[in-house]
Amino acid sequence: MDNLLEKINFPKDLQNFSISELNELCKEIREKIIKTVSNNGGHLASNLGVVELTVALHRVFYSEYDKIVWDVGHQSYTHKILTGRRKAISTIRTKGGLSGYPNRQESPYDAFNAGHSSTSISAALGIANAKMLTGEPGHVIAVIGDGALTGGLAYEGLNNAGRFKKNLIVILNDNKMSISRNVGSIARYLAHIRTKPGYFRVKGNVENAVDSLPHLGKPIHRFLSKTKMALKQILYNNTIFEDMGFYYYGPFDGHDLGKLIDVLENAKNIDHPVLLHVLTHKGKGYSYAEQNPGAFHGIASFDIKTGKSQFTGENFSSIFGNHLCTLAANDSRICAITAAMQMGTGLTGFAKQFPERFFDTGIAEEHAVTFAGGLASGGMHPVFAVYSTFLQRSYDQIIHDAAIQKVKLTFAIDRAGIVGEDGETHQGIFDVAFLNTIPNITVFSPAYYDEMYQSLDLAIYHCEGISAVRYPRGKPFFKPYDFESTGMSFDTYGEKDAKTVIVTYGRLFSFVCKAISDLKQHGISVRIIKLNRIIPVDPGAVASAADAEMVFFFEEGIQHGGIGEHFSYLLNKFGYKGKYFLRAITNFVPHATMLQSLNALGLDDKGMVNMILTECKN
Repeated sequence: MDNLLEKINFPKDLQNFSISELNELCKEIREKIIKTVSNNGGHLASNLGVVELTVALHRVFYSEYDKIVWDVGHQSYTHKILTGRRKAISTIRTKGGLSGYPNRQESPYDAFNAGHSSTSISAALGIANAKMLTGEPGHVIAVIGDGALTGGLAYEGLNNAGRFKKNLIVILNDNKMSISRNVGSIARYLAHIRTKPGYFRVKGNVENAVDSLPHLGKPIHRFLSKTKMALKQILYNNTIFEDMGFYYYGPFDGHDLGKLIDVLENAKNIDHPVLLHVLTHKGKGYSYAEQNPGAFHGIASFDIKTGKSQFTGENFSSIFGNHLCTLAANDSRICAITAAMQMGTGLTGFAKQFPERFFDTGIAEEHAVTFAGGLASGGMHPVFAVYSTFLQRSYDQIIHDAAIQKVKLTFAIDRAGIVGEDGETHQGIFDVAFLNTIPNITVFSPAYYDEMYQSLDLAIYHCEGISAVRYPRGKPFFKPYDFESTGMSFDTYGEKDAKTVIVTYGRLFSFVCKAISDLKQHGISVRIIKLNRIIPVDPGAVASAADAEMVFFFEEGIQHGGIGEHFSYLLNKFGYKGKYFLRAITNFVPHATMLQSLNALGLDDKGMVNMILTECKN
């Protein structure tokens, strides 16, 4: 059979293929995705699981006016291949290439940007209402995973969407696993539904039998409809989705392409909100991903034959997890919380050693913070390990359910700063600015593993109220042989009496240390003030910088509301008369490698040297 994938440029091309050809096409798409992710890294298991579903959607619906909204969007690679981006798929997650998530600026086929969980139903309902108000034709389809159903926003959307009277379809992509194993009542509920495949056969048989009764059939059917809720409980168990106003159908085999096409064709003709329950397998078609979908959820480049990634060994996440286990072994108050990111946040070992003190809330960061507040109010010391980008969801809970409560808890903020290839939805650049607005909070920003130990100990045992330790993805960078952290709130390094001062924190310290070597060759002596505790800033650090003629602050975070702006304010209060220069992030940061992004932002050693040389010449 010819290479079918080469014949696909846009979704309409799928109309020319038979079902057997479409099944062959699915195999070719899987091979393409595996090869691409092995080179670029990315999300593999989730994308392999939705190949048939995506092909069926684009075969049945018309992309010119039907809109598909992907929840999270990390499973949209097949969608991109089918919508005019086949030739560019090899550039995914690289600088200047395709985004790893749906992006409206990238393609008109991407209905709504995504990168975080549980947003699809709300967004799809908004698009559907816009269609109704403007008279634009077409269906709107939200594709949401069972893991995303652990997020509260999904239920807010379902509750609102059940009253919509037009063609809105929600597809529940049920693969029995989110990033970490699904937990809680929702997972159990979906498992219960899966065990009753005869539910809709019973429903259909009852309705057909009633309708066939001579003379009495139609009146009885109308009567049954009026007493629907009561009779459902008697004749066939109701589902939560139907209680919310949806017609529920399923579960269906998400890899049976012919069946999926039939089901979607039927759903198009129902003038009512519909929820289709589809069962898929993460990692399907690649044995290593099928056996260990968690490891192949988001993976760096890897060897296809062995499934092994080139990036292994310890990192900040694993160091955090190991040290928390050490502390928990000697302190029964310490609890660990994750929001469906057990593996990513380094808590797998904690979960095994202390299962009774380990809590996975599912993809529900708001709940996780309030839950942590409850634990803390009961005398425990919860440590919530969470990616910086996902902590954003919990701002209200941090204020209302933690800070105002004056409870003692700790945030372990993973992936702080630039994370690279996942792009603008995942960069950890906002946590410092929004935490900086909250009274009585303490935040540490270690650059090295030994500082991680020190910071975590200080956060848990020497801070009142809310404390946080934020650390980057991966491993530490360059550390000068003659630098040793004191464990104090700030350290100094470089020329003691230099009148040019650089202030920074976190891993940017490594780049600053490289920069001062280059600056020395240009005759510029520099003193570095390294903030270890960034909130609140130690007045001593401000006093140390106040005698400088020029102060440069470099920050791997958003500028407005960040530490750099605050340091300037503190210097002015101190009566500083010199020049102050701030370089931080002022916009969303697109996908590229972390080093490429820092270079583009002028936050690597080269950018720092160029800025300082330019200002010193003026």
